[in-house]
Amino acid sequence: MRLATYDRGGARLALVVDDRLVDAAGAGLPGDMLSFLDAGASAIAAAGSVLEKLARDAAALDRASTPLSGATLLAPVPRPRRNVICVGLNYAEHAAESRVTQGLPEYPVYFTKPPSTVIGPLAAIPWHGHVSTRIDWEAELVAMIGIGGRDIPEERALEHVFGYTVGNDVTARDLQARHQQWYKGKGLDGFCPLGPWIVTADELGDPQDVRLQLRVNGETKQNASTDDMIFTVAQLVSNLSMGMTLEPGDLIMTGTPSGVGFARKPPEYLKPGDVVEAEIEGIGVLRNTVAGE
Repeated sequence: MRLATYDRGGARLALVVDDRLVDAAGAGLPGDMLSFLDAGASAIAAAGSVLEKLARDAAALDRASTPLSGATLLAPVPRPRRNVICVGLNYAEHAAESRVTQGLPEYPVYFTKPPSTVIGPLAAIPWHGHVSTRIDWEAELVAMIGIGGRDIPEERALEHVFGYTVGNDVTARDLQARHQQWYKGKGLDGFCPLGPWIVTADELGDPQDVRLQLRVNGETKQNASTDDMIFTVAQLVSNLSMGMTLEPGDLIMTGTPSGVGFARKPPEYLKPGDVVEAEIEGIGVLRNTVAGE
């Protein structure tokens, strides 16, 4: 199952069926992503029933849907309830190229991005040239919590993940270094593109067996598999939940592989007009253009 959020005079939830969008509220389902998650198993079952009926009736699908090509997709959760949870240095080669740790991290490295960073697919990444011009890219698999919980054992952790999307942890490298803590350098407005939609966990399958890539103006910069993660999605969910309640709708960015701009020789940074495409197999492409001055 794929679920998208699109603009229909406001943020609306839709079921993605091939190349069409079925408005969730019009189908009797909760009308936004967070309400859908809050409704839990009943909403998921109801959505499955809607999809089964539409699969048997092409004419009904046409009547109940709109073309995806004409829609403006938003981030799956346009305004998260809480900060986006991020994981740093979670791929061995990226940890090495970053040169901020000796060997592999013993424990996950966490930081957050404020809700104001979130933008959707095709939205422009703002250019804050008066603040920084050393803007970097980081393609990441993003896990969305569906069932909240605390002290979740690792062997049950993936049961709490509703689905996955693509993220780009855009970063102002000079701010990141200057402040010695990553919140500011990664927290500028628009620095967390997400999308194009959520693919449910059952459809994606093993989150440690998908390939992610990032391209700038068509040139591949990052290309790796999630099986290179130091800490798996299950380990991250379990570890995060120790003594800290995870809630439905929480977003966990699981880290980026090697190939980021600042580690290249010479360093490369984004500039106005650049087209950035982060892609994860089984999910789709998140495409954003860096805004002008």
